[in-house]
Amino acid sequence: MGQERATAQALLRAGARWVQPNYIYRPLALPNDPHYEDRQKSLLNGLVGLEAAWNASTGDPSLILAVVDTGYLPHEDMAGRWYLPPGETLDLADGDADPLDDIPLPAGRGHGLAVASILGAATNNAKGMAGVTWGGRILPLKAARSEDGEMLTSYVAQAVDKAVALGAKVINLSLGGPASDPVLESALVQARSQGVVLVAAAGNGGGEGLLYPASSPSTLAVGSVNASRQKSRFSNCGPELDLVAPGEGVWGASDQDGYVLWSGTSMAAPVVSGIAALYLSQYWELRGQWPTPDQVRLCLTATAQDLGPPGRDTGYGFGLVRADRVMANTTLCFP
Repeated sequence: MGQERATAQALLRAGARWVQPNYIYRPLALPNDPHYEDRQKSLLNGLVGLEAAWNASTGDPSLILAVVDTGYLPHEDMAGRWYLPPGETLDLADGDADPLDDIPLPAGRGHGLAVASILGAATNNAKGMAGVTWGGRILPLKAARSEDGEMLTSYVAQAVDKAVALGAKVINLSLGGPASDPVLESALVQARSQGVVLVAAAGNGGGEGLLYPASSPSTLAVGSVNASRQKSRFSNCGPELDLVAPGEGVWGASDQDGYVLWSGTSMAAPVVSGIAALYLSQYWELRGQWPTPDQVRLCLTATAQDLGPPGRDTGYGFGLVRADRVMANTTLCFP
């Protein structure tokens, strides 16, 4: 910077009429996944600015991102993305090593696959869809009982503990219950104290009051907006809400190598989880250390696009998460 200033001053003294930096421009990252252009770009880039963010980082391949949900399903666009460490109990509901999503269809089979694909489908592989983060390993932790799809406190809390034990830096919780839960809260507090970023869906009742664990101070609570940046009718409101993200008509993977449009705050949460992963990756590359959960919260909320009434409000929180602003902010995100 000092050398550029000195050069400019020398040019002006020599008679130059105008001097400015010769800025460097780069093409924005554009994945070659066929569904990105026609099904995803308007939301992922038009609303949250992912192409500019991807130009800074597409994600650290060593990062472990946990999805506490219904488990995993094989899919062409998740090949190489699932992280299934051998010898570990990854199905916390049934107490076995295989977190395959085998719950009954009416109970939500495929939910975990959809959430994981939005977070981190294999990207730039000329197949299917793009994930928010291209790098990292997706750790599926099954907290849904195979016989009926029920998720109980003990399963979810154990899944959070397992994610921490296996080194996850982000845990996505696209699930919710109606009240606070001391046992799960203890697991969340412990995870956060270990530097883990926790992201939770606000709930789909459309009324006041976030579901738990989104209402926990340990999580980043995420609501949903539509393509017009309007709060989705189904998205729960509350003073604990932190951010909103696209959650209506979100393209995601489905069983048997399919893809469908999904809606719900469950789909908005992994958008935020993926952006948090990109931020963590870039911070690590620049600083050689991971940002704390407090730093992640500050960065994502302070750079959000304010929607609704000015300032934080119960319908939009601090606003729409903006990946482009997150990755470019040198004052709050990369001080």
